[in-house]
Amino acid sequence: MLLTGFLFVAVTATVKHVGSTVPAPQAAFMRYALGLVFLLPMIRPMMRAGLAQGAMKLFAFRGLAHSFGVMLWFYAMTQIPLAEVTAMGYFTPVNITIAAAIFLGEKLAVRRIFAIALALLGALIILRPGVREVSTGHLAMLANGVFFATSYLIAKIMADRVSAAVVVGWLSIMVTLFLAPFAYAVWVPVTWNDIGWFFLVAAFATAGHYTMTLALTAAPIAVTQPVTFLQLVWATLIGVLVFSEPIDAWVIMGGTLILASVSFITWREAVLKRRAMTPLSVATKL
Repeated sequence: MLLTGFLFVAVTATVKHVGSTVPAPQAAFMRYALGLVFLLPMIRPMMRAGLAQGAMKLFAFRGLAHSFGVMLWFYAMTQIPLAEVTAMGYFTPVNITIAAAIFLGEKLAVRRIFAIALALLGALIILRPGVREVSTGHLAMLANGVFFATSYLIAKIMADRVSAAVVVGWLSIMVTLFLAPFAYAVWVPVTWNDIGWFFLVAAFATAGHYTMTLALTAAPIAVTQPVTFLQLVWATLIGVLVFSEPIDAWVIMGGTLILASVSFITWREAVLKRRAMTPLSVATKL
């Protein structure tokens, strides 16, 4: 998880380095198109999955939602500091929790409602509406959280039906297809240097997802989740040292509150699952 956090921040920093010379839809498209090379090991399980028409519709809808989320994220990267993008990105799991309650009928206990309220407070501390201007980059990240939550909810549904390779593979293909017309509409000439940077983005992102999978295999989410706080540390340091961005204590505080909320929700989820899996003492004697 330490390495995962660094790899994901490397993705953010690389996109920040490329800057606004490439429009956000085109940048997002190039990241996914160049990343298709990493799908080669997934082709066989994708072909063998034998998906029904309804499953393909869900994959398509997920790809569309994820495409908008990615474009908004790439846009936000050109508008606000690294640390703010990272801190606001922590809010996505909270959106997922809310959406799961609304659309999947999952119950919201009092503890979870309190955790969501804490995360909302963290977001308000970061944005500080009325105290400073809330930029289009901040609004993009708020909308990004909604689209990514939609994407992850569909992934949760499909993960119970097909393998992880199929879920990841179809996401990459669908996102590339949906981003293509948006990229075409704003396309600008790119250099081989730009292509190299975006391939590096794809490599960092793929490696990050792989190491995260390794971490989740080795330890419960309740153990690995708090380590993601270090992403905010890496992002703040890179922002200061590489991009000369000032340290904003309010962003650190708000990001900490959001992550504390997410960690609590994750921990409670782990406790409930453990209770469901552990039989009562008398049950083992039946």
